[in-house]
Amino acid sequence: MFVPALQAEDRFSNPSTWESGGKLWASGEEQILTCARVVDETHDVKSFEFRVGDGSPVRFEPGQFMTVTANVQGQRVQRCYTISSPPTRPYLLSITVKRVPGGAMSNWLHDNLKAGGQLRAYGPSGSFTPTSAPGAAKSLYLSAGSGVTPLMSMTRAGIDLGLDRDIVFVHSARTPADIVFRKELERLVALSPGLRTFFLCEGIGGETDWSGPTGRLSLPLLSEWVPDYAEREVFTCGPRGYMSAVRTLLSEGGHDPARYHQESFDISAGTVAEAAAPKCDASQTSQETFTVKLSRSQKTFTMTASETVLAAAKKAGVPIPSSCSQGICGTCKTKVIEGEVEMKHNGGIRDREIQKGFRLLCCSRPTSDLVLEL
Repeated sequence: MFVPALQAEDRFSNPSTWESGGKLWASGEEQILTCARVVDETHDVKSFEFRVGDGSPVRFEPGQFMTVTANVQGQRVQRCYTISSPPTRPYLLSITVKRVPGGAMSNWLHDNLKAGGQLRAYGPSGSFTPTSAPGAAKSLYLSAGSGVTPLMSMTRAGIDLGLDRDIVFVHSARTPADIVFRKELERLVALSPGLRTFFLCEGIGGETDWSGPTGRLSLPLLSEWVPDYAEREVFTCGPRGYMSAVRTLLSEGGHDPARYHQESFDISAGTVAEAAAPKCDASQTSQETFTVKLSRSQKTFTMTASETVLAAAKKAGVPIPSSCSQGICGTCKTKVIEGEVEMKHNGGIRDREIQKGFRLLCCSRPTSDLVLEL
């Protein structure tokens, strides 16, 4: 679909306009993905490209993720993976997966999923997108390892739309051979004068002619590459240790924390990062019971004020889509038609969704009887 330049700019800075074409695939809705092809990115990273359901285009925001499900050795396994393809190419969705030692899902995908194979998945979710900072004139993307994937989706989207935004992309890898999307990023730099890339490796590995820097990201190196980093909107994704170090580094350099955005995944494990479980107030520790009714299925169960709605539903044998159970991924997002809950989430739901009555059941506890849109 052709998008005029002014409309393209609006589309990239306004979340609602990313959803103007294609089919709305709700985060709590499960569909079948059919693998179209598998691409070897590095020696231990593969991209899996999928058609969705009946082949209709899918709406999502660059940087969002989806939760995929596979049967691994007789067990149902779910993992969240960022969509590495851009929303400007809505007929094929891709995830880019690093093989993790002992990783049930990553190893299964690498060893078993071929073109024509199928997975089940819940719809796109997450708030780590450039639309969280509309109108930002300059951006800094900082990634390590597989954390490159959401930032790659953002970069591809901007270039597809011809926005030529001022973006500096700094990626850290173990060795040059471990740089995911290395050739594509070099090609994209040639296409977009506003994009600059820098690669930093811990060691050279087998690439003896590597001329780039080695070591870890430091404030002096960042200042050399990006002298105006303090003026930029920063998006960071990678292993937890890396993101923590980057946040400290930027703070020491005087970067405004309000302009810092961080993904909530543990990229090294391929799963949603562990977050502190929501704590209850004293008022929630009572054993007062409430009734929960599901409007569509007409099922009913009772629960105490100290339980989360998701935990109580599972205990009652009511299947509700879920993944992280920490208020991060958004998979269990459900509309509360009647009643009130107290919700303490970790970024898996937007304010506009809360205003429309949606809640994350994994971190919501009832304060009255409830009717849910399920």
